[in-house]
Amino acid sequence: MAPKDPLLGTLKVCVLNLQSNGQTMTDSSPHLSSCCELLELVLRKGLQQPVLSLVQRDYWQCLEQIPLHDTCGRLSAVSLAVEQTRACKKLLSAQGRGRYLLRLALSRKILPQFINHLLHTPRILEWYCPTLSIIRNEEFLEPFMSLLLVLSHMDFKLDMENCSFLDESWLIPVSDIYEVVPCRELGLVLRYLHGRVFVLELTPGSQAYVDKFICPGDIIDEINGTSLRNSKNGQAGVVLSRLKGVPLSIRVVRWQQEDGTVYRPLIKLLRALRTDNPGLQLTPAPSQHKEQRASSSSSQCLKDGRIVYIVQYLGKANIGMFGGKEVLQHAIPQVLHKNLPSKEVLLDLKETHLTCTDRNTKTEEFEHHYPEISCVGRYSKPDYTTFAFCVADSPETPHSTGFCCVVLKASSIKECEDIVCRIATGFKHTEWFV
Repeated sequence: MAPKDPLLGTLKVCVLNLQSNGQTMTDSSPHLSSCCELLELVLRKGLQQPVLSLVQRDYWQCLEQIPLHDTCGRLSAVSLAVEQTRACKKLLSAQGRGRYLLRLALSRKILPQFINHLLHTPRILEWYCPTLSIIRNEEFLEPFMSLLLVLSHMDFKLDMENCSFLDESWLIPVSDIYEVVPCRELGLVLRYLHGRVFVLELTPGSQAYVDKFICPGDIIDEINGTSLRNSKNGQAGVVLSRLKGVPLSIRVVRWQQEDGTVYRPLIKLLRALRTDNPGLQLTPAPSQHKEQRASSSSSQCLKDGRIVYIVQYLGKANIGMFGGKEVLQHAIPQVLHKNLPSKEVLLDLKETHLTCTDRNTKTEEFEHHYPEISCVGRYSKPDYTTFAFCVADSPETPHSTGFCCVVLKASSIKECEDIVCRIATGFKHTEWFV
């Protein structure tokens, strides 16, 4: 029986959990931080420390020494990622840079290339112990590379600018962008602590006080692209003074997570901040901004205890006597060319039928039992989020026994696929002629 490494077994389970989501991975994906942490442990396992050196070696020192050019003398994708990591001013440690590089490699689907380069650079590979390292063990290397290939076929959409806490943690904080017009006084009372710029309070009557976007306890991470990581006293004021009279774009790191708990790496800092400033009152992010984040990331809601989809209703058209799936690619453009105003509707897929209700007026747009539906499918243009189904006895032609094509648009490709599959399951792929 071939030997097994428990670290690889755990990584496999984590990758399968990520894969089961079947959608784009973001910073809020539940298994992302665990997967990254396991990848980090694999890259650290068996990494030997240099003799008589005061510097602790980490996997970043291995990856950054990969040759910069490919066999044709061009900068490789791997070397470009390394250079971007070196240039990031928000990272202060080898641990932070290594974590940033791993996230960047996942986003660009180049993680297997990093390991291949490492395997073909003997002077770096020798830093790993052949008896302990997974990378230098032929029996473990193959399953590890297979898992990396699986990850390289998944879509990762990670916020690479939200990286100021990678030195301390794999947990990514909630980060928002505060856009503010030119103003005489922004109205923020700041406190510098361990290189972080905390907001203590908002000056009454100021622009920040009126906007209610930044809250006491939040961190000013950057202003107009200038990082405030590892700032010294007064540095934020210097940056703001240089930007007088121009619009500001401020990246804010929230002290509170989406679930309402305190972002863990900030707990000790917030305690120290309160010790020095007893009057500090931590307030959560304004509900309006939470709702905006939720509305932009969530396209489902509850109705009578069930989850329903929030989609755009684009219209419908009579398509004649044939209702097979082949007609959809011609029927959908026929509806779209009408340029009817879209409506935000709630699509409720029940066990026996589906209903569509105007989200604003609460009026019912239509209701169809699954046996009435002849086919359903996605439209290949322009972005695979438009879908339609054909239904018998179009209301537009009540005396006809023809078909009507109903067209809607989902918020994402994954959601579009889910809706189409649920409708198809309802009528068991029935296609009829009339």
